[in-house]
Amino acid sequence: MISVLVSLFLSLRTCLWSRAVLQLEVLALRHQLQVLNRSRPRRLRLVTADRLLWAWLSRSWIAWRTALVIVKPETVIAWHRQGFRLFWTWKSRRRVGRRAVAADVRALIRTMSEANPLWGAPRIHGELLKLGLDVSQATVAKYMGRRHRPPSQTWRTFLTNHAQQIAAADFFVVPTATC
Repeated sequence: MISVLVSLFLSLRTCLWSRAVLQLEVLALRHQLQVLNRSRPRRLRLVTADRLLWAWLSRSWIAWRTALVIVKPETVIAWHRQGFRLFWTWKSRRRVGRRAVAADVRALIRTMSEANPLWGAPRIHGELLKLGLDVSQATVAKYMGRRHRPPSQTWRTFLTNHAQQIAAADFFVVPTATC
């Protein structure tokens, strides 16, 4: 008697639904039957297309949980989250922008900057343009060799070199009549 009442209730419910919702439910139920027929002798085998279908149904159909029989709804939600993570991993790995500078051009920039320490990035950029290498000035500045020592002597070196002159200039005072 209870099964008859449940069947009657489900029939009444389907009468009130729209045609698109009924088509989605039919699609979901037929898909589950195909999965069960496909993996009949052994345990349940789901392929990527099955997971994608259920992830799509969970996003586009409100009552998708009522038609789900072969797996738990939490499993479908986990599939959807995994697909979302894969999508953003793929999207973030795409490198858009300038192409990489060739290794020989980088070596040439470094060699030119080390051989000519007074040349800056604008000068090296101009020389590379004369050679037919189209590289931006910012790229040249990025790959120029860095100096390992300061461009001039440090304060400590200056003070040790000129300590005698500084002491003589600071401590020698000559009093005169006009001050």
